Amino acid sequence: MKNLFIFIIILFFASCKNADKADTIIHHAVIYTVDAAFTIAEAMAMKDGKIIAVGTNDFILKTYAAKEMIDAAGKSVYPGFIDAHAHFLAYGKGLFEVQLYNCETWEDVLHHISDFIKNNDSTQWIIGRGWDQNKFPGKQFPTNELLNKLYPNTPVLLTRVDGHAAIANAKALSLAGIQINQKLVGGSIETNNGKLTGLLIDNAVDLVSSIIPTATRADYEKWLLAAQKNCVAQGLTTIADCGLMYNDVVQIDSLQQSGKLAMKMYVMLSDDAKNYNAYLSKGPYKTDRLFVNGFKVYADGALGSRGASLLHPYHDKPNWSGFLLSNQQYFDSVASVLINTPFQMCTHAIGDSANRIMLAIYNKYLKGKNDKRWRIEHAQVVNENDFNLFGAASIIPSVQPTHATSDMYWAAERLGNDRMKGAYAYQQLLQQNSWLPLGTDFPVEDISPFKTFFAAVVRQDSKGFPKDGFQKTNALTREQTLRGMTIWAAKANFLEKETGSLELGKNADFILLNKDIMKVNESDLLNTTVHGTWINGKRVFLQ
Repeated sequence: MKNLFIFIIILFFASCKNADKADTIIHHAVIYTVDAAFTIAEAMAMKDGKIIAVGTNDFILKTYAAKEMIDAAGKSVYPGFIDAHAHFLAYGKGLFEVQLYNCETWEDVLHHISDFIKNNDSTQWIIGRGWDQNKFPGKQFPTNELLNKLYPNTPVLLTRVDGHAAIANAKALSLAGIQINQKLVGGSIETNNGKLTGLLIDNAVDLVSSIIPTATRADYEKWLLAAQKNCVAQGLTTIADCGLMYNDVVQIDSLQQSGKLAMKMYVMLSDDAKNYNAYLSKGPYKTDRLFVNGFKVYADGALGSRGASLLHPYHDKPNWSGFLLSNQQYFDSVASVLINTPFQMCTHAIGDSANRIMLAIYNKYLKGKNDKRWRIEHAQVVNENDFNLFGAASIIPSVQPTHATSDMYWAAERLGNDRMKGAYAYQQLLQQNSWLPLGTDFPVEDISPFKTFFAAVVRQDSKGFPKDGFQKTNALTREQTLRGMTIWAAKANFLEKETGSLELGKNADFILLNKDIMKVNESDLLNTTVHGTWINGKRVFLQ
């Protein structure tokens, strides 16, 4: 008996010695690999930040040994969520400004400013974001009269939720040198009875925002790390930041290289001469956490501020069809340059006119099926005769499902019922290329991927409105939605060989959830939380 006991011990140590070494093993899980076959596994082994095996509990535990053993106890594991369209830097910056997203009246806005000033050190500027006149009684745009009285000597700039309109007080307008009857392309400076109201639409906002003092390195670090903290808690491991300047990229890269910023990022550079000069001759820039590979162009504004460019006048504003932010010749000139580079052209297009114009330009240069992966960001309102233009030139519609459930209360007022048929048409857009990247556009919307999932699948708000779902024929299935938030989002960024699914050789970017979003009741989807988030095999969040 004694000899048998010794033999068993020797066999145990021999088996451990012969087992392949891993850094981490997660086992007894329900692992959604999101590979081509949508395989579900039980365990996964990782080493040096990469996945070295995926399979059954029996196979992984017998074949591999690791210092870190994670027993998932039957919980679900998913690839780390990828937000295909967001504003990571702007979100972080906004965490230190006046938050106006939940304001239901202009008076609420003023109270939020007052509270912010009381709880923060004095500043040269008062900056805020998030108001939406569609939530206010009467749904009318506010003016700056009360801001002028309350803050006569401090410049104030309060940006609308979508970033395409803002209210500036008289001090800010004066510092920017804005005059009555001043004209500009792709923007509007609103007046009433010969006076500036403070309302700035689209390109007019830049006249004021461009004179705000330049951020310091300490500012960047504060903003980016605060954004990262909130995002990894939501299971986000890669984010496409849409519209940055070259100097923003320098700060992001520096923080990543120092090890302070773990978040992986795909960056679209803003449509700015300084960015073209900095990057076109060099080509895309890539590290293990950063990929600068696109240019973000803005075709029109937003539907909520009536800046989206429509083929026919707004249903609730006759004789007004919105406008393009630049002329068509300019967009054509950008496409003519980028077609000869590896960079993606990624164009913000909301209205059916803006989408038609950009789709025509894209088709002109792409000339049929291709793998350039040029993108239309939002593709929010598309004429029924133009959907085929996406598939004809392999153009990628990059959409944000929560836009549908945020806009559904008033969108028909802007568009009319007939035009609504081509709005927020995600299933119809998916069919064009058989894949569709999903994002949030945060901070325009909430950063939560679970709200994205719910909006895409259920097409309701958190209170269950509308009962049968908003334009439910364009809802996505759960599998389509999960792919859109993982592997298809990675593909939209040319990163599908590195991340987006849990497969051999890919980065160990994964999350552990308290609920299985592929199986739980729809009513439970918004109650899902993240137990843990791992980037390159390293835990960056644990609840």
